Amino acid sequence: MSKVLGKLLEIEHGDPAAIVYSLKEQEVVASLSEDTIVPLASTAKLAVGYVIAKSVESKDISWNDQVNKISFNPLEDSEELYPHLQGRKSLALRDAVEVMIASHDSVVAEAVVEFIGGWVSVNQRVQADFPDISITEDPRNPDNKGSVKDLFRLLHSLFVGYQEEPDLFLPVINGLVRQQDFIETIPSYHLNHMTGGLETAIIDLGLLGDFRKHPYLYVIAVTNAPDRMKNKRVDEKVLETIKRLYKWQQ
Repeated sequence: MSKVLGKLLEIEHGDPAAIVYSLKEQEVVASLSEDTIVPLASTAKLAVGYVIAKSVESKDISWNDQVNKISFNPLEDSEELYPHLQGRKSLALRDAVEVMIASHDSVVAEAVVEFIGGWVSVNQRVQADFPDISITEDPRNPDNKGSVKDLFRLLHSLFVGYQEEPDLFLPVINGLVRQQDFIETIPSYHLNHMTGGLETAIIDLGLLGDFRKHPYLYVIAVTNAPDRMKNKRVDEKVLETIKRLYKWQQ
């Protein structure tokens, strides 16, 4: 396993961090700088999904509730993934959460967060369970951040929650499964993940392997990287790491 994460150590400029967890062995099988604080970018929407699922669990709201003031970010891929929802002004909460995660849609996220009390309230509820995670309305805000360790804990909570109460966590997991970010050599149905990135940072977290047969949970991030629009080496090393991790998992 050290050889897998070793690809991250080949990054000359940038600070890599990672956690890999085996559901079969029920333990972390590899880690690197797991206390590192990283920008969340779009991955913060998973934390929003978690808060909503827990609010449904406590019966404060229902997945069937209607979210109004719905519109879609034309810069994201909701039109490609959900052409049948375009033009809708309201959605069931379950559908809005799925679209928010699958399409990384910050406009839908704004409507969802407003529905459950606003960003301050949602952030407080996130930090009650994951103290290192802070989410903001603007995905690019420096305060939209979290430790690799708490991001793994969030991912683990969502997966275990789905195993124990599938109907409760289904909209969040649907959003992960719908992702359109494919990696060569990995079957799309063996990669259920979410990515986020800024000019100098990248994060990728998700489930790797057969969903029903003890997949790996992973969080991989690199901060303080060179401008990713001009220098692709960091992105390439992250992809290499995920490919190697998949081979190891198989």
